[in-house]
Amino acid sequence: MPADISNSDCAAPGFTRVLGIDPGSQRTGVGIIDVSADGKLSHVHHQPIILLAAESFPLRLRKLLDDLWELIARYRPDEVAIEQVFLSNNAMSALKLGQARGAAIAACVARDLPVSEYAAKEIKLGIVGSGGADKQQVQHMVGVMLGLQGKLQADAADALAVAITHAHVRASADRLGVATRAAWGRKGRGRG
Repeated sequence: MPADISNSDCAAPGFTRVLGIDPGSQRTGVGIIDVSADGKLSHVHHQPIILLAAESFPLRLRKLLDDLWELIARYRPDEVAIEQVFLSNNAMSALKLGQARGAAIAACVARDLPVSEYAAKEIKLGIVGSGGADKQQVQHMVGVMLGLQGKLQADAADALAVAITHAHVRASADRLGVATRAAWGRKGRGRG
């Protein structure tokens, strides 16, 4: 069931709204936060998008597109952060995950939203302080960081973690005076 904390359908002035996506071919987590100029995080919404009821895999992708477009229209995010695909021993699962991730990215860029990508280890490191953290540790820290009560659904917690990671990377890039994450990486390499 979706959890709405904020009644606002768009970010307040001075805030940036970030949509985090944890892609999956059966269930895709989404989490939306607002980030103030000074880095304060506010929870807006989170939910899993359940895709299993669709009659075929192509219809799962269609549902994912439709549901993301509905969320984008309702919450009007400014930026999107998505988790990168991890390697899997099952080639078919990895392929379906990649297709779902591609559909999610396409849904966002079709609405002219900038998309940033983050590796799972990078997200865990940013949220828990260890790239080897487990899901329960991530769920707990996301709840603490956003002041949420109760246990978070795993996919939605992961999506909020992606959004929080993006907020932290954005803040670091702003402090370094660079406009994009790619430029931030080039600036850091140029200091050697």
